[in-house]
Amino acid sequence: MATKTKKRIGVHVGTSGGVWTAVERAVEAGANTFQIFSSSPRMWKASPVKAADAAKMAELRAKHDVGPVAVHASYLINLCSQTDTVRENSTNAFRGEVERALALGAEFLVLHPGSWKGLTREQGLTYAAASIEKAIEGIDFTGKKFQILIENTAGAEFSLGGKLEQVAELVETLKACAPVAVCLDTCHVHVAGYDLVTADGYIETMKLIESTVGFDAVKVWHCNDAKAAMGSKLDRHEHIGEGTIGAEAFRRLLHEPKFAHCAFIAETPVDAPGDEARNVGVLRALAAG
Repeated sequence: MATKTKKRIGVHVGTSGGVWTAVERAVEAGANTFQIFSSSPRMWKASPVKAADAAKMAELRAKHDVGPVAVHASYLINLCSQTDTVRENSTNAFRGEVERALALGAEFLVLHPGSWKGLTREQGLTYAAASIEKAIEGIDFTGKKFQILIENTAGAEFSLGGKLEQVAELVETLKACAPVAVCLDTCHVHVAGYDLVTADGYIETMKLIESTVGFDAVKVWHCNDAKAAMGSKLDRHEHIGEGTIGAEAFRRLLHEPKFAHCAFIAETPVDAPGDEARNVGVLRALAAG
């Protein structure tokens, strides 16, 4: 649905009143792409997608030319946990996320791999890959425009994905068995210590992205300014242009030819009514200017 000639800029929206209402919320915010949770991100139990809701979402997406759609996996999921029970619950929950994303016709499912505390990083990577393989076992992706996106994290100790090399390694490990690509988060990139702000730093960060995950593998940018300093490893999102990243970095990113194929989706705070539309509007203005 998305084309390279039409910039895809959107925001994370709620689904209260039925998952299909997310399309209406996105359109009201001035977005032509969006992200949702397919269930509560802080509960293990989730209900299956209603066929009528999925059909209504597809109808509204086609009507308004909205897409791609990203589903963000639950925050509870930790696929590289050292604890067997947590890993088993996470694997089952992730399979449910995949099934719901497919039922909704979403193009992407965004995943934080988890924390490998108590293990070596290599063990954590092995556990995460094995858990994902187990979660998708028997699912037929043939003919579906669907990818699991491994998201980089803020660089906290033991968090798998805090370094771009780790994201690349997990993608490389999984690509033989899963439709997998990458989601990069501007706040996470920044607080993990990669420079998007200065002109020279931006160039160096782009070179690192190219040499690790590769430009083509990046399908979604989560566009979030940051409350915390570069390298702080504190994941605190701020409104676009009002944080320590600043508007110019987003302008540069939105005009980057290497990412013309990407969707740019804000996960900025909602401190007041209309904040979704405000942040989408800022991104659109930066993309146009």
